[in-house]
Amino acid sequence: MGRRYNDYNAYLKALFGERVQKIIVDTGLGCPNRDGTIGRGGCIYCNSKGSGSGLWQRGFSITEQIEVGRKAMIRRYKARKFQAYFQSYTNTYTSCEHMKTMYDEALAAEGMVGIAVGTRPDCVDPDKIAVLASYVNDYLVWVEYGLQSVHDETLSRINRGHDFACFAKATQMTRDAGINVCAHIILGLPGEDKAMMLETARKIGDLGIDGVKLHLLYVVKGTPMETLWKAGQYQCLEQQEYVDIVCDFLALLPGNVIVQRITGDPHPDELAAPQWTLDRTATFKMIHESLEKQNLWQGKALGKTTSGWSFKK
Repeated sequence: MGRRYNDYNAYLKALFGERVQKIIVDTGLGCPNRDGTIGRGGCIYCNSKGSGSGLWQRGFSITEQIEVGRKAMIRRYKARKFQAYFQSYTNTYTSCEHMKTMYDEALAAEGMVGIAVGTRPDCVDPDKIAVLASYVNDYLVWVEYGLQSVHDETLSRINRGHDFACFAKATQMTRDAGINVCAHIILGLPGEDKAMMLETARKIGDLGIDGVKLHLLYVVKGTPMETLWKAGQYQCLEQQEYVDIVCDFLALLPGNVIVQRITGDPHPDELAAPQWTLDRTATFKMIHESLEKQNLWQGKALGKTTSGWSFKK
């Protein structure tokens, strides 16, 4: 089965001529939406680790984390090139000096070809963007902004702490500096129907983003989302619903956008619902089969007559 969307692994292989493997880095940085800086108390779905590994709290330096990850990727994939992924919490929520120290340490590791920095659009400014831009000539640099939805009423409902205009401004500033922007989008947020989710696809495409990660809203234990779910005030998407939305979402994305993720990967011990998300392979397979069955590809709804990638019609 051929590809019907512009996926990240193929993009990296085209750039570097071989497999490039991401290594997750936990820096122990916080989040202004959780520590009281903007007085919000955190997004209603976020777990206590902020999607991180917790390795920093366990005493692992950036160098040590990368070395552990590098050995694992060499053993599993025979990879020789790597990208440091600053994933947990908000990795520009610190001083410019500390940002540079973190990124320099990561890039000093053997085989490192770039960085991907996860952050919030309200946690960048021209000085911080300048730090990130200083690496562009020598390394692949991506900034991954958590947006989740283009609808301000949704962002307020999930206690996000910023609006869509904030994301649009940060995206423009980042791309103007020559840095790639990836938008994180959550499908199945409270109060959103399919039409609203597809409007998110249209609007982020219009902004000229470089990449996207799609996630399902799954319910994590101990979060406000779990309280809503248990009270019957929130219903999770069914697996087929999610698959159908992803396929239509991809069809609305410009063909040059790099699709870095099409489904989430919850930790079994933290997951409250839906249980089908634990079988990521099955969901991935269903999405690809559905694209094939419907003869859909990335950008088709925008008038793109072919995918531009190798697949059988």
